[in-house]
Amino acid sequence: MMALKKGLIVAAITAVAYLAIVVVTTPNLPPEAALRAAFAINSPIIFGISIAVGAQIFISSYGKSMGCSLDKKKKGVIGASSGSTAVSSFFSFFSLVPLGCCGSWLLILSYLPSVFGSTLSVALIQYSTPLSYIGLMIVSSFATLSGYKLNKELKIRKKGIQNIQ
Repeated sequence: MMALKKGLIVAAITAVAYLAIVVVTTPNLPPEAALRAAFAINSPIIFGISIAVGAQIFISSYGKSMGCSLDKKKKGVIGASSGSTAVSSFFSFFSLVPLGCCGSWLLILSYLPSVFGSTLSVALIQYSTPLSYIGLMIVSSFATLSGYKLNKELKIRKKGIQNIQ
C-alpha cells in the first residue's frame, strides 16, 4: 500500500510541477488561461508523463518492499526514464509558445541556434510535438520494462519457493 501511495504522490507532484512551470513562464496570461491552454494542447503529455513516472516509482517501491533488486541492477533505467521525462516535458512546452503560454521559453528558443545551429533549432521547434510524444513513449517503455522485469523476478521467486516445499 505504501508503494501505491508513493506512486500516486509522485504522479501528482509531476503534474503539479509541469503546470507550475507553465504558469511561471507565462507572465502575460492569467494562470487560468495558461492552464486551460496547457490542458487543451498537452493533456496527453501532462497525464502520460505523470502516470508513467508514478508507475515507475510504484514498481520500484513495490519491488524494494518485496526484496527485489531492480534498482541495484538497473540504475540506468531509472536515470534514463527521468532524462526522457525532462526531454519530453521540455519539447512539449514549445507547442504552447504560439498560444501565448510559456513566453519565457522564447528566450530559451532564441539561444538554440547558438547551441545547436539554425537547422537543428528549426527542426526542434517544428517537431516539438512529435518529439514530446516520442519522449513520452520512452518514459512509458521504461515503466513497462520495469514492470515486466519485476513480474519476471517475482515469478522466479515463486517457483523457487514452490520447489523448496
